[in-house]
Amino acid sequence: MNATLGVGLVERARALAPLISGEAEAIERTRRLTAPVVSALIENGLYRALLPQSLGGAEAAPEAFMQMLEEIAKADASTAWCLGQCTVCAMIAASLDRDTAREIFNAGPGILAWGAIAHEARAVEGGYRVTARWDFASGSRQASWLGAHVRIVGADGTPRKNADGSPEVRTILFPVASATLHDVWQAIGLAGTGTDAYEVSDLFIPERFTAFRDVPSALRETGPLYRIGTGSTFSLGFAAVSLGVARATLDAAIALARGKHQSLAAHTMRDNQAVQGLIGRTEGDLRAARAYLYATANAMWRDLSASGEFSTAHRSAVRLAATWTIHQSARVVDTAYHMAGTTAVFRSNPFERRFRDMHAIAQQIQARDTHYEDVGKAILAENR
Repeated sequence: MNATLGVGLVERARALAPLISGEAEAIERTRRLTAPVVSALIENGLYRALLPQSLGGAEAAPEAFMQMLEEIAKADASTAWCLGQCTVCAMIAASLDRDTAREIFNAGPGILAWGAIAHEARAVEGGYRVTARWDFASGSRQASWLGAHVRIVGADGTPRKNADGSPEVRTILFPVASATLHDVWQAIGLAGTGTDAYEVSDLFIPERFTAFRDVPSALRETGPLYRIGTGSTFSLGFAAVSLGVARATLDAAIALARGKHQSLAAHTMRDNQAVQGLIGRTEGDLRAARAYLYATANAMWRDLSASGEFSTAHRSAVRLAATWTIHQSARVVDTAYHMAGTTAVFRSNPFERRFRDMHAIAQQIQARDTHYEDVGKAILAENR
């Protein structure tokens, strides 16, 4: 399928759903996205959803990015998670010089993955040297480049500081061949993401392959998308993944209820008033969560496009909506799982894997309960 970048991301994602659904069992079993799935995502330009248009990317608005992930997640959560991770990582291109960005993203497969912030890099002539190991690199098994977020120290080991006194943190980028990957992702859910560890030893990183992440003054692209930053975009994307998982799980429960006979009863589940009411309430909960997430994202995008500013209020609103949506999606999945009864425990049915995937999502940083505290603190500090 040939694709024009920047057009029809959601439609292309929806068209790939049958392929991804068919590969989901192999993805789960091998703990890797399969070659046909990765090839299809690349061929259809989905990894380039948030890459600048100046590099041939889609530079998509948040709504299109979120809908794309939602459609993929309905088919397989691990695929959607890896796609979300790597498309957001690609936003670092907006802070690189054009030639460097082309070298990373415009030579196949052009996929970047990274893990959590950790460790230090020592400043040397022309760049930095680093020996370290990082964890939680979702999508690293498909990546051609890896990144890491490191604190910078001078040649004498003294930590470098920003103008405000905070530690200087840079994102360093290097070919995946420069690192050793460790197969450590043995998790209850999102098994196919290959969220493994990686390490480098005395690796030299040229200055041009480093960037300040989510620092507006360091941006080389003027589009409003890059003002949002990777942190909030991760939140929106992974909340959309949770909605896709919840939608697919509830749809499976509805399909089951239409035909399944309850134990010791002559009638099907669809005729049971308790089941009818539960489905109605759960459908309302899911629709409300989706509406809230998208309304928040779209209001933020309108303000940002008009003003050019991603404000503290925007960041707080996105954090609240994303966290609540993930938690609400988990409740929907739990309800659908329990509604399915013993059917749900068998791997041959569509409940057990989605139940595990959803609860792996709910354990991620984007779903931390402390986000509610942060938002509540900001609300209480307002002068109205």
